[in-house]
Amino acid sequence: MTLLQPNLPASRGEQSRFSDDELQLIEESLQYLRTFAVVAEQGSIARAADSLYRATSAVNRSIQELEQRVGCSLFDRHARGMLLNRMGESVLIRTRRIQEEVDQALDEMLGASGKHSERQHLNTLLLNGRKLMLLVWLARVRQISSVARHFGMSQSGVSMFLSRFEEAVGQPLFQRMAQGLITTDRGARLVFRAKRILAELRHIPSDLSAMHGMLTGEVTIGALPLGRTHILPTALAKIVSLHPGIRIKTVESPYESLAAGLRSGEIDFIFGALRPADKELAAEPLFIDEVSVVVRQGHPLLQRAALTLADLRDMPWILSRQDSPSRQGLEISFRDIGLRPPQPSIETGDLAILRSMLLQSDCITAISLQQLGGELSNSAFATLPIGLEKTRRQIGITTRAGGLQSPAVSAVVEAIRQVCLTGR
Repeated sequence: MTLLQPNLPASRGEQSRFSDDELQLIEESLQYLRTFAVVAEQGSIARAADSLYRATSAVNRSIQELEQRVGCSLFDRHARGMLLNRMGESVLIRTRRIQEEVDQALDEMLGASGKHSERQHLNTLLLNGRKLMLLVWLARVRQISSVARHFGMSQSGVSMFLSRFEEAVGQPLFQRMAQGLITTDRGARLVFRAKRILAELRHIPSDLSAMHGMLTGEVTIGALPLGRTHILPTALAKIVSLHPGIRIKTVESPYESLAAGLRSGEIDFIFGALRPADKELAAEPLFIDEVSVVVRQGHPLLQRAALTLADLRDMPWILSRQDSPSRQGLEISFRDIGLRPPQPSIETGDLAILRSMLLQSDCITAISLQQLGGELSNSAFATLPIGLEKTRRQIGITTRAGGLQSPAVSAVVEAIRQVCLTGR
């Protein structure tokens, strides 16, 4: 099956360049889907051609090209017209979600009362995949010269594209600064919609492959620290073995960055400590985790009897970021006994740095044992007998409310559920 789009910016190196074939593929895919949706609605090539003000042969050619690219027929042809088959119904679901994002963008950019001609012009731009990719890349790399290189265009060509988009919107989408392009509020909203449109497009091949009995497609996981040592690797090893057609990418960033990617569709789900309720995100708790105070084997504190949390106040700590759930729970534990929380000697979210510092010093840390994997059983580290009940937090999967997972994403999520349930 021919993919309907090249890799999104989040999964592509900044030095790579799109091929002409890739750009042609993404440029035409959304246009073909628009024609497909009208044919599905009208039930006839001829009626769809009238509705689109296009020649019947052109509409028929668009449907044939789309079916060739997805590798299957989307309609059952009858003398009375064209009826969607199972594959076509699946594609129509994604196509309607794409159109919903386009309609949202039109309302946000032009208002619900915008002139019909203005809406049609912007609608045409939004259904051009190459232009959406250009817009997303401009927001990402912030340099017209870099975007021109990626897309094999001249800088003046990229500037002209941007001017046309801004003319259609009626306001600047980027501020031109000495350090590069900065998205305006309106530009950020349009880029957000563009990412969502491209995300829906990305999942179509996976949807159709599953209906043929195969799981394929791209899955992007927002990986928070707790799951990176054991749970995610174990689940992903199963997926790679059972479904070699699934391509997986993990993104390791602070939660706020991952949540932004999840909302825009660049990330399919986040695994790790759950955050407070958010109307845009849905949380699925899988288990409860508690932080422990960990030191290296041979640490002087292991020789002391009757340790209390207060005894640890002035020790050299290695802690995660201040807004992380484990750090917040530790600080609450100190405040509950009337003490100010410790100021860490080292603040890091990098597990390799933390492990090395613990082994080479008398620093202590507060961390989930899940993150240390088998190193406790290998006698590299030890836990102190300090209860930190306030650090208990739910661990699970965060998805976008209203999002539609591809079968490949659902398979990875289920594998994580099973590892959390059984430990393997």
